[in-house]
Amino acid sequence: MNKSSFFIVGKHTVLEALKNSKRRVLRVFLTEESKKIIHRESPNKDLLKDIKIFFKTKRELDKYSTKENILHQGFVAEVEHLDQISLKDFIKTKENINLACLDEVTDARNIGSIVRSAASFKLDGIILKERHYPSESKLMYKSASGAMEHVNIFSVSNINSTLKQLREKNFWVYGFDSNGKKDFTEYEYKGNNIMLFGSEGYGISKHTLNYTDYLVKIKINNKIESLNISNSASIAFHHLSKSKNDF
Repeated sequence: MNKSSFFIVGKHTVLEALKNSKRRVLRVFLTEESKKIIHRESPNKDLLKDIKIFFKTKRELDKYSTKENILHQGFVAEVEHLDQISLKDFIKTKENINLACLDEVTDARNIGSIVRSAASFKLDGIILKERHYPSESKLMYKSASGAMEHVNIFSVSNINSTLKQLREKNFWVYGFDSNGKKDFTEYEYKGNNIMLFGSEGYGISKHTLNYTDYLVKIKINNKIESLNISNSASIAFHHLSKSKNDF
């Protein structure tokens, strides 16, 4: 079956795609300098072997990124989607699973930043609503800075039913909300955990709150209203990785 292809831009984004043996890269568009950078980054492996290469000027590559107002850095690639294991099958493969769940989060830059943090702190995956997941967004891939190659993305049709099913499989759901009674660091994250984050504007939806076990908060300076969701996620993921002794 043929997969749809799409374009990604940026040095780290393209380099990590080339390094990922599970990612099919159809074509790359490079400047002469960016080709040299690829060889310098991986001197012992020809990342461009068997890949169609087209050399362009930086100005010629601008057409792939100016609409999104992001920098291509001399790197553009046409790629196919990765094969993703289903969430149902994934949770059968290991124990002590740590997942993030994004409820109504729609901003591609935020999603990309959260993916980057998830990869940095070794989360097992991210759950998103299928219709809110911008799976071919150049901005998301650029914000993730190559981390899209290292994180399991589970796109689901319904967040609430997914959380319900996971709770039945012995997952604990921690909803991050400024109205939480306790700071999130006061809990022990043993077994299987889900860190649930709500939308950038409205937080966790009222109905989804019914599927949380604990409502927690990140204590910050009371002169500041709130943290950006990607900052909150990064703080939470770092603490979780420490509690699990991942580093």
